[in-house]
Amino acid sequence: MSASLANIFHLGIKELRSLWRDPVLLIFVLYAFSLAIYSTATSIPGTLNRAPISIVDHDRSQLSTRIRAAFYPPFFIEPVLIDESEMDRRLDEGHDTFALVIPPDFQKDVLAGHRPSVQLNVDATRISQAFAGSGYVQSIVSGEVAAFARRYRAAEALPVDLALRARFNPALDQSWFGAVVEVINNVTMFAIILTGAALIREREHGTIEHLLVMPLTPFEIMASKIWSMGLVVLVACAFSILLVVRELLSVSIGGSIPLFIFGTMLHLFAASSMGIFLATLARTMPQLGLLIILVLLPLQMLSGGMTPMESMPEAVRILMFAAPTTHFVSLGQAILFRGAGIGEVWPQLVAITIIGAVLFAAALMRFRASIGAMA
Repeated sequence: MSASLANIFHLGIKELRSLWRDPVLLIFVLYAFSLAIYSTATSIPGTLNRAPISIVDHDRSQLSTRIRAAFYPPFFIEPVLIDESEMDRRLDEGHDTFALVIPPDFQKDVLAGHRPSVQLNVDATRISQAFAGSGYVQSIVSGEVAAFARRYRAAEALPVDLALRARFNPALDQSWFGAVVEVINNVTMFAIILTGAALIREREHGTIEHLLVMPLTPFEIMASKIWSMGLVVLVACAFSILLVVRELLSVSIGGSIPLFIFGTMLHLFAASSMGIFLATLARTMPQLGLLIILVLLPLQMLSGGMTPMESMPEAVRILMFAAPTTHFVSLGQAILFRGAGIGEVWPQLVAITIIGAVLFAAALMRFRASIGAMA
């Protein structure tokens, strides 16, 4: 037993030294858990951030001035006041995503109880800004008109007063969600890539034959790659959570970081086993890359990180229950956002452990079969 553990340890050290001699991959790992986390969190696709808007103000009234002042960062760049003759040209040239046209006598019609129309022109080629921003603009204009009208005539009080309480993210800062989801996605991605690449690298360099003539078992070879590459990703994850997410992005961590790290270790075991399994199916690094794309994209998109599980079809939810990423996303959000403890997340920990054991057994079986074919 001690000899087997020593073999696993020394083979893992060999893998770490091999990774250390690959500066491109090291820089990629460092970038993915630092700058990539920050940039993804602060510029989430589908959200509105510094959208350019111009306003054609035919009214030049107090109300129209109030509407212009309501568009401000971070959702919009400060509006540009233009003539109507400039509007189409600016949209054609891509200077503006939105162009708002306020008609003449707008304030007068509002105070008279009429329903004047405000025209919003949208550059729909900027799909993410156009989709989210149209609702923002409508809400801002409606809110400013309603607030202005209440100053001059009585408004009927609503029978219900809605008290909004945003828990776990009081400021509704979308960067909080984006940062944690990106860390989780990168943990999964690099666990699969690093372990799979380590095995493919042995085959391409011809060193797998050297290992086969040594007194080593397939279990020892596989376990060494899992613990060494998993350790690299675990250290990178801890660095990202402590420095990038908590300090740089000022995300309020609600729960125990050691508990999240423990859950990450279990997930790394499962994801690394998956990487070994994929590497036994591929012969070259390009083939491994194509397999990873086919596996990784569904894992990231359907695990509940980008889209809530409740929004997915029942068949997809049942299928993704067998994926370790589904439980890891649930565990990570529960611990880091909601402050959950071991009493709340133990089902996810057990599920990840069981799935990891199954993946490890499948990968070991496939690895032994591939070694037997080479022999």
